Amino acid sequence: MEQPNLVFIKEIVGDDKAFQKNLLDIIKKEFPEEVKLFTVNFALKKYKEASSNVHKIKHKISLLGLQEGFDLATDFENALKNGDTALHPDFLEILHKIRLYLHL
Repeated sequence: MEQPNLVFIKEIVGDDKAFQKNLLDIIKKEFPEEVKLFTVNFALKKYKEASSNVHKIKHKISLLGLQEGFDLATDFENALKNGDTALHPDFLEILHKIRLYLHL
C-alpha cells in the first residue's frame, strides 16, 4: 500500500527548501482543521457538506504523493453526494496515514 511522501512536492518546488517547508507548514495547519470539519459533517450525516470537505482534503492527499488515495477520495467525494458512505473506512485509513506522516 502506498505511503505519504514528498516526491510530488519536491517536483513542484525543486531545491527550494524554504518553499517546501512553507508548503508542509500549510498542510500541517489546514489538514487537521479540514479533517475535523469532515468528521463533524459526516457524523451529522451532512453528506453533501462532507463531500465538500473531502474535496478540499483530497488535494493534500495528492500533494503527499498518494495517487491511489486521491482516486479513492475522489470516488468517496462523489459517493457522498448520493449518500453512499461505503468508502468511509478506506478514507479514514488514508487520513490516519497522513496524520502519522505529518506527526499530528
